[in-house]
Amino acid sequence: MTLARSFFRAATVAALIACTPQLFADVYELRTYTAAEGKLDALNARFRDHTVRLFKRHGIESLGYWIPTDAEKSKNTLIYVLQHKSRDAAAASWKAFGTDPEWRAAAKASGVGRLANPPVSVFMEAADFSPMWKNGSADKNAVFELRTYRCNPGKLSNLDARFRDHTIRIFARHGMKSVAYWHPSDEPDSNDTLIYILRHDSQDAAAASWKSFSGDTEWKKVAAESQKDGRFLRERPGSVYMQATDYSGIH
Repeated sequence: MTLARSFFRAATVAALIACTPQLFADVYELRTYTAAEGKLDALNARFRDHTVRLFKRHGIESLGYWIPTDAEKSKNTLIYVLQHKSRDAAAASWKAFGTDPEWRAAAKASGVGRLANPPVSVFMEAADFSPMWKNGSADKNAVFELRTYRCNPGKLSNLDARFRDHTIRIFARHGMKSVAYWHPSDEPDSNDTLIYILRHDSQDAAAASWKSFSGDTEWKKVAAESQKDGRFLRERPGSVYMQATDYSGIH
């Protein structure tokens, strides 16, 4: 990264932090929990009544909490994004949270038990083109889409440039609202992966938006010109549709 670009990124991020502190920090953490059969409601209740508040006590800020819309995953999966001041702060916060007497009592009384699978955690940093997000009116029909792009070697910067210069703007044209964009913090994913979340007015609206986006004349031209030296993605993008929980900060 050039010195000029470093100064630009630092100034941009600083300005955005001042405007929307909930979406800009040194470190983010994307976590996925798979509850044991029949325990998702109890897990949600524990987060709603105890966990989110206790996270904050220990310096962990909650951004958004979502349940996938997929029929099977909607029965057992919770996906959420946290904010930490740093990786060291994250480690210290998790340690303090895990030993908090109130947390231990709440966990024991919740009836959640052990998760069906170990939690999946991905630490991330905000991309320099990640926009400011402001909640509108809550809408029970709204869906969020968690997307993961994995690039061919050396193509992540090209993909970033396309999002920065074109894609986000064209998304908005077709009713897709950009929530946030991140890169994983750790190698090898930090070299080739982009993770982002979109908000759609509904599942049907999402399908219509993607159809109109893919047929957009400007998008077709941008996509063709940007990939003259080879395709950016090495595999089909991952996509998970989700609905915000009633305790989610992002809705």
